[in-house]
Amino acid sequence: MKIAILSRDATLYSSVRLLEAAAARGHEARVLDPTHCYMNITSMKPSIHYMGENLVGYDVVIPRIGASITFYGTAVLRQFEVMNTFVLNNSASISRSRDKLASSQLLARKGIDLPITAFAHNPDNIEDLIAEVGGAPLVIKLVEGSQGIGVVLAETHNAAHSVIQAFMGLNANIMVQEFIQEAAGSDIRCFVIGDKVVAAMKRQGREGEFRSNLHRGGTATLVRLTPQERSAAVRAAKIMGLNVCGVDLLRSKRGPLVMEVNSSPGLEGIEKTSDKDIAGLMIEYIEKNVGKNKSG
Repeated sequence: MKIAILSRDATLYSSVRLLEAAAARGHEARVLDPTHCYMNITSMKPSIHYMGENLVGYDVVIPRIGASITFYGTAVLRQFEVMNTFVLNNSASISRSRDKLASSQLLARKGIDLPITAFAHNPDNIEDLIAEVGGAPLVIKLVEGSQGIGVVLAETHNAAHSVIQAFMGLNANIMVQEFIQEAAGSDIRCFVIGDKVVAAMKRQGREGEFRSNLHRGGTATLVRLTPQERSAAVRAAKIMGLNVCGVDLLRSKRGPLVMEVNSSPGLEGIEKTSDKDIAGLMIEYIEKNVGKNKSG
């Protein structure tokens, strides 16, 4: 197969591993920076070009689109879909997953347990907003944030009020969530491929840090999932329409709570922690499914 990996950086661990895994299984793979792609959106002959080259003959696209280029990256991916190329995750699912508010609403509607989450626009509603999630401590999140950026823990009522007021004053869209004390600064990243959790790791925030993201200095260890956690992760992935994703769970007194579904999960942390060839499993999934559904 001829495989395109949409990524802005061919030297990233995830990009390199996918190239290696594809080559090891006899495929021709190439990294394309989506910001250098341009498109002809004609009904009779749609096309995608890359630095003057007409991109033709690709069987598969693996999107590794960063949050900062979601709009343009998904437009490029959508063009591949128009050209009937198999995509590992489709553009609509990626766009949906990037909107934390819409994702939470969809997951809640389908019966997935989440941390109590509140959303408001008017500063007059701040007191009610704080009360809705059970008061401080609470977590304030930018709807468009990623990798722990734009996530604040407000430990007191006054701090919560001030931070929410400041974000609203900047016209930033924020969600307010209950703080799960018993998670103790940790979460569980479940790596889902198809209808299986193929690997999982517990991420622990460094001392004094409630965010567990590895980008923020967190550490990762192997973890054994309960059947309930495994089921929640697979269901969340299916609801979001993602064939490959990272589902982040919190362990709470009332069971697993889905915190986020990541459409472009990094491979380095999960491969090194689990000692599994996750990139190879992704290519294997593509091999089994590429003929079944050409629109992803």
